[in-house]
Amino acid sequence: MNGRLVAGRYELTTVLGQGGMGQVWTAYDRRLDRRVAVKLLHPDKVTGGENVAELRQRFDRECRVTAQVDHPGLVTVHDAGSDGDELYLVMQHVEGSNLGDHLAEHDPYPWPWAVAVAAQLCAALSAVHAVPIVHRDLKPRNMMVRPDGTVVVLDLGVASVMDTDTTRLTHTGSPIGSPAYMAPEQAMGGAIGPRTDLYALGVVLHELLSGNVPFHGSTALGVLHRHLYETPVALRRLRADVPAPLESLVLRLLAKDPQHRPADAQRVYGELAALLPAAGTANAQRPTGPMDPTRPFLRPHAPWPDRPGTGQDGVQSPAMPTVPPPTTPPSTPPAMPTTPPTSPDIAAAVDEVRRLLDAGRITQAVDILGGVLPAAAEKHGEHSPILRMLRKQYAATLMEDGQYRRAFPELRRLADEFAAQSGPGDRQVLQFRYEAAQCLEQLGEAPAALAEYRTLLPYFERYAATDPVLPMEVRRRIGHLLLSVGDRTTAREVLARLLYDSDRVHGPHHPFSAELRRMLAWLGQVRA
Repeated sequence: MNGRLVAGRYELTTVLGQGGMGQVWTAYDRRLDRRVAVKLLHPDKVTGGENVAELRQRFDRECRVTAQVDHPGLVTVHDAGSDGDELYLVMQHVEGSNLGDHLAEHDPYPWPWAVAVAAQLCAALSAVHAVPIVHRDLKPRNMMVRPDGTVVVLDLGVASVMDTDTTRLTHTGSPIGSPAYMAPEQAMGGAIGPRTDLYALGVVLHELLSGNVPFHGSTALGVLHRHLYETPVALRRLRADVPAPLESLVLRLLAKDPQHRPADAQRVYGELAALLPAAGTANAQRPTGPMDPTRPFLRPHAPWPDRPGTGQDGVQSPAMPTVPPPTTPPSTPPAMPTTPPTSPDIAAAVDEVRRLLDAGRITQAVDILGGVLPAAAEKHGEHSPILRMLRKQYAATLMEDGQYRRAFPELRRLADEFAAQSGPGDRQVLQFRYEAAQCLEQLGEAPAALAEYRTLLPYFERYAATDPVLPMEVRRRIGHLLLSVGDRTTAREVLARLLYDSDRVHGPHHPFSAELRRMLAWLGQVRA
């Protein structure tokens, strides 16, 4: 028992796990009298002492975003903050067994169990990717199987907070993540997206069905090299009872090129649903044992643990219908309210938004801005300077809140309106388009983001004499996106030329130059 008190409230008891970033503890919440899990992070160990303040800000932002995701397959975030030199994240304490231990205890793993685990993960990932968030470190140790068979994903946002908007190398020159589950674009340091998590899901499925990950080796570099250049063994060569459609799905999830993988978690769920055990069958009428991942599909919402003696085979009532697949995440943002608030005070609303932003309450600021826009349009007109100012603030606040799916159409609309007034080369137009391209990148639309950055680069280079930083940042993003779509040769050329220019502008010891140098060194190692 440790006894340390974090934030004057959470009393640490026993270590659940630890790694290079920190530790996870079982803790006791003195205020609410409940057991919780506390993750302590050491930002200086990840950054090498550089940019710790920036990482702390990103940690706060990611915790706000992840706390908004509500899904039974995701661990609930209770609290977050800093305690001394450490960051802490307080989460729901999940009873059960992590998926790695669960697999070890049930060898061989029944293939219907593997399908049920993957289907539950897809339901959770569908909700996560709709935000959008990319988990970046999906692996059995980051998943729990509860006694009722439900699967819960842990560490949502913790892996991403140790990352930037593209995959970042640590100060030792290695990408953040677990090599055995790392997609090729993540291993190369390229831009990542939802399909990066789908690759990791394919690795997990392969491991559940075969007992081992598809690519392994004695060194992390060797494992990553196999991810990049070797073809996984087809599962039916390792295990004859695996259905052919399941083998095909795993091979597509493990495609080297993200564009060759399934489009999204919803599509994967649809393919898995055809293989799930159906409620109402003979098997569904028998009570399932503890930690059976098929149970939520056979007996959804049934109380647990199962207790015999309450009727035939211990079942009190007929099985409910099969759980339907999750609804497809909206491709466009929800419509704003068409009925404006009664006589809103727009000036007061703007003042309140500023106060909320200063206090870090970004989600509330988004809600107020979204609510006041229709009233401002009715009062001042669709093309009034006041409305345009409000919409610029709305788009910027959506970006700050990580709501890229809603920010993208707002930014495109602003860019089109300003371009019609001032021309396509106007600095404000370019800024809106640049931020819209960032949204595409965050949403995992790598080809579209790459095309937009390439279109914008010549415009930004015209201003390089007065602002050399932005065109260099665009070139960096282009290099990362080229890696993510598999064009490694061009990516290396882009990044090498960028390093030359960065050394000339910033000097060889500038963090931007140092990061590029680490990236190119890493690419050379992987290529070799």
